Amino acid sequence: MFQTVRRAFQIADIRKKILYTLMMLIVIRIGSELPTPGVDPDFIQDFFAQNTGEAFNFFNAITGGSFEQMSVLALSITPYITSSIIMQLLTIAIPKLEEMHKDGEDGRKKIAAITRYLTVVLALIQSTAMAVGFGRQGLLKEFNFVNAAIVVLTLTAGSAFLMWVGERITEKGVGNGISIVLVINIISRIPSDMATLYEQFVKGKSLASGGLAALIILAIILALVVFVIFLQDGQRRIAVQYSQKMQGRRMFGGQSTYIPLRVNTAGVIPIIFASSLMQTPILIATFLGKGDGDGIGSEILRGLNQSNWCNLQQLQYSWGLVVYIILTVFFAYFYTSITFNPMEIANNMKKSGGFIPGIRPGKPTVEYLTKILNYIIFIGACGLILVQIVPIFFNGWLGANVSFGGTSLIIIVSVILETIKQIESQMLVRNYKGFLNS
Repeated sequence: MFQTVRRAFQIADIRKKILYTLMMLIVIRIGSELPTPGVDPDFIQDFFAQNTGEAFNFFNAITGGSFEQMSVLALSITPYITSSIIMQLLTIAIPKLEEMHKDGEDGRKKIAAITRYLTVVLALIQSTAMAVGFGRQGLLKEFNFVNAAIVVLTLTAGSAFLMWVGERITEKGVGNGISIVLVINIISRIPSDMATLYEQFVKGKSLASGGLAALIILAIILALVVFVIFLQDGQRRIAVQYSQKMQGRRMFGGQSTYIPLRVNTAGVIPIIFASSLMQTPILIATFLGKGDGDGIGSEILRGLNQSNWCNLQQLQYSWGLVVYIILTVFFAYFYTSITFNPMEIANNMKKSGGFIPGIRPGKPTVEYLTKILNYIIFIGACGLILVQIVPIFFNGWLGANVSFGGTSLIIIVSVILETIKQIESQMLVRNYKGFLNS
């Protein structure tokens, strides 16, 4: 990876793209420190001290700490991510959008425009909920219509600005801009998380116990990183053979290739869906100032809160972990089923004269691909669960309350790997151009 970056800096046009990306990221971090007008910063910090659930920790992580400081970029690019997922699902469900998606570059531009409008709408909804829900509890120094409107407009504009920055990085920089913005926000929280772990497990301990704790923490993080790399790059290759065809006096086809089925086909989406579904009731109850009672509703909310899982003093709430695992597996199958169509692949292979050795074209090919895909999805879902459960286990067992978790790790590793691959592809294209020009 470091060798690829070093060689990339030796190429003028790629070096300019990398520097442009770095400059835009600096702008983002500066914006994350600008406070929202009319907001009491002490309120949100006290709120985080009292609410240590995974929903708020993860949201604070993907906003780069902007949510905890309630800066102008407090919403970050979460509205854009949500709108992108919604549009991806609607593209499968609505034939008109599906035709638009298959309509080449023009269709994709139209879908991108709709995604932008939907992002602004979602940002307005989220910022309004925050301004009203938190504003009544003390977020605003003076809770009135004018101050609430200023907060709503500021947070919506900040989210739209980050969306614009992400698109400019995609156009003029390297990698997927939205993903890079998300990663830099998560990475910005790592130093504070490491400081928290140091204060809790290393500081004040003897050299032997403190050093052992530091080595265990580093070993766990390193092991998870290596595992995620294998999980993201792992794939099952289905061999495909294309029959030879005679066209005129020339013979075409006959080559062998493969269909790459990724082990983690759905990416981090199942974890996001499962976490969102379980944490939404907690967020709503928090906005309404509920959930601290002794009734059945409050008990259910405590079971849904990830900070209570694997806690030796509150093992009765670990049932939420079982529900979380079931939801993750379900969404892994659900999301893959709507984004990967074995029948379409089998039909395309049949039209092109391709077949899987030992499997007849048509329905047998569809059944074979579905069977293999089901095994792969289950393995990928188990990998996602393992990566996510390890931080949850240590947070519950040892009380290590950090925002950096399995979801953040998967996002960081996958985006970095994808960005490095894109840089390598740009370098390869440049070498091809040089060879042709010579």
